Amino acid sequence: MTTDATALFLQSDEVADLAEPAEYVDAVREGYRQRGEGAPATPRTTLFSDEPAGMLTGYLAILPDTGAMGGYTYAAGFSGRDAHFTLPIFDADSGDPLAVLDGASMNPHKTGAAGAVGVDALARRDASDLAIIGSGAQARGQVRATATVRDFDRIEVYSPTADNRESFAAEMNDALDPTVAAVASPAAAIEGADVVITATSASEPVFDGDLLEPGTHVTAMGQYHPEKNELDATTIERATYVPDLRERVTQDAGSFINALDAGVVDEDHVHAELGDIVAGNASGRQSPEEITVFDSGGTAIETVAAGHMLYERAKADGRGEEIDFAPASKALTGR
Repeated sequence: MTTDATALFLQSDEVADLAEPAEYVDAVREGYRQRGEGAPATPRTTLFSDEPAGMLTGYLAILPDTGAMGGYTYAAGFSGRDAHFTLPIFDADSGDPLAVLDGASMNPHKTGAAGAVGVDALARRDASDLAIIGSGAQARGQVRATATVRDFDRIEVYSPTADNRESFAAEMNDALDPTVAAVASPAAAIEGADVVITATSASEPVFDGDLLEPGTHVTAMGQYHPEKNELDATTIERATYVPDLRERVTQDAGSFINALDAGVVDEDHVHAELGDIVAGNASGRQSPEEITVFDSGGTAIETVAAGHMLYERAKADGRGEEIDFAPASKALTGR
């Protein structure tokens, strides 16, 4: 008779202090390497509700070398007007459940790590000036992770609310070595920037692509809906364009879809997936003057990679609550 499998249930606060930003980046980079070598991953599937307004989103990945597979599911909005994240992790060999994580505390870190892997793969090695547009939790995660892959001297932050950008600058000045300054416009942030990160919920472009200087790298992480385009068509047209998953560029990569609709690019404008570059199967930056874009819409690659790392550390530290899962053979036969 098949016995129940035992997994760990890990609350958000149980995993919040288990890893530093650089460790998230290492785990996520390894996940993208596996994707570049053929690891399966699917774009997000999102179901929308009008009344009450909200969405249910999920995506999947198998990372065979990590030994983990899983899916990230979250509900956002509805009558609670909030979001909740769940992540089941399974053993990639046996299929047994290993853990179920409350993904709240890890969310900005794993998303920031994906952005940092994109910066590491595509930005100039001598990049020293970082611009961030956005000042929320995701912006904080992006900056903390990206600061581990380049030696920045200066960081400029812009968001529409002065108090928000000022508090962001003060917090990051305390946390990071580079000087962090709040600026009054996107143009002021982008001027002189070697790396630009957009971390917003905007439905319209947040800066003018004509302002990008040659050699700039852009990481955009608000590109997960066909009608959301943080980046304008000019930016997409000027750039070597790299998505996290090629399959999603015409599904929900809003900026790329907008550029397609404007007629300035076609689907051949997609250079390669990030994983192809990390695995060495496609080129990254080819010249100091090249403008590059990493479109980070969100995948289970970074989520499963980060979640499995946290699971292993929590298990070693004796954290979490053991829960039993009945195998299907037992559940369906009652034996």
